[in-house]
Amino acid sequence: MFPPFPEECALKFCSIIADALDERKLFLKQNAPSSSRDSLGVMIGILVCRNSEGSEKILVTNSGSAKKLSGTFPFECTYVEPVVSPEKIEKALAPNDKKIHELTFEIEKEKSAGNSTAALEEERRKLTDQSLEKVFSLYSFHCADKTEKSLKEICAENIKGALAPTGTGECCAPKLLSYAFKNNLVPESMCEIFYGNAKGKINRQKYPPCDERCGILLPSILGLKILYADSSIIVVNKQSGLLSVPGRGIEKQDCIVNRVRRLFPSSIEQPSVHRLDMETSGLLVLAFTKEAHRNLNRQFEERTVKKTYVALVDDVLVKKGIPQEGESELYFRLDVENRPHQIWDEVYGKKAVTQWKILNVEKYKSPSGKIRNVTRVKFIPLTGRTHQLRLACADSHGFGVPIVGDTLYGKCEKGERLMLHAQTLEFTHPVSGKRMYFECPADF
Repeated sequence: MFPPFPEECALKFCSIIADALDERKLFLKQNAPSSSRDSLGVMIGILVCRNSEGSEKILVTNSGSAKKLSGTFPFECTYVEPVVSPEKIEKALAPNDKKIHELTFEIEKEKSAGNSTAALEEERRKLTDQSLEKVFSLYSFHCADKTEKSLKEICAENIKGALAPTGTGECCAPKLLSYAFKNNLVPESMCEIFYGNAKGKINRQKYPPCDERCGILLPSILGLKILYADSSIIVVNKQSGLLSVPGRGIEKQDCIVNRVRRLFPSSIEQPSVHRLDMETSGLLVLAFTKEAHRNLNRQFEERTVKKTYVALVDDVLVKKGIPQEGESELYFRLDVENRPHQIWDEVYGKKAVTQWKILNVEKYKSPSGKIRNVTRVKFIPLTGRTHQLRLACADSHGFGVPIVGDTLYGKCEKGERLMLHAQTLEFTHPVSGKRMYFECPADF
């Protein structure tokens, strides 16, 4: 994962903690029965925050629950305890623990004898998953939007309800952020360093939040999937169903812009420089400063920003005589009597130019269980018109076939989403002048 907040300030405090550990002013106290993994070292995490009065607050923690930092801290701080206590975890694991160990012994015995262990391993796997589910049911996290979400809810949002990896919830970042949001603290800087000895990790080296576990938790805790951020810009992966900018009415205030401003209060009031339809997912760049905003706006106006999209179109396009690749030039305007629909108008419509390339035909299973053939298509919009790609597909002047899940120009089953995703984004950094390229594959 890309670090969601600046690291520099927090890194200084991480180094001070490491020095205190070296000097034996701090130590890692055994908090629960140890494992070989725990003995190899821990991550040390620092989150520098501000409270509602503007005072600086420093939060510190370490990864795992078997050990905790103890002793005399070299600066004023709050130690953040595990989200779930080791005692509760041990209690949740206890019912199956003995049987799992017995099965492990039996598996090794049968392997030594050259016998099949498939049935025994499947029994152990089921018991292990059952124990993990009991442990994970204890976890919940406080989020930036003032809600509290269970680990089960978060897994449903981000990994389609699959069982999270062992140790999910015990990394530094989710502990620190959950504590901060519970206590109305605004994060400013966060960093983690490794302390100890382990293959593949360097003592006192900083590391970003892990993809395997934090990658599941942080998008829900933060409300944003952050791919990049610095003092000038932020790039996020917008989820389908979320507005890019606020709409009219209190029910339309939850959006990418307001979520960015909630996490980064120093941002300008209107950081948006482009948008995606609510139903479209994918890459968005926003500006934190007026100068960056002006620069990015100019790049969009001059069409030096490059974007590609991927979509599932609801039929086999080659059977309809659609070429493997091409470019369309269509003209649309707002249907004032049926907002927000756009309609074909060769006289008064705005020109929409789109390049496309058919990638492949594949099977698609809808929420109702029906399976049908769809076409995966890559789009490169050369203009930025409202609903441009949806119309390039659905309108009779284009493909004449809607994108799967299109509520405006096609059909959408309950539980289905618009299968349109902004997959790549390329622009020039407004301060450094460096050409920036981001790619975020679709999850469909």
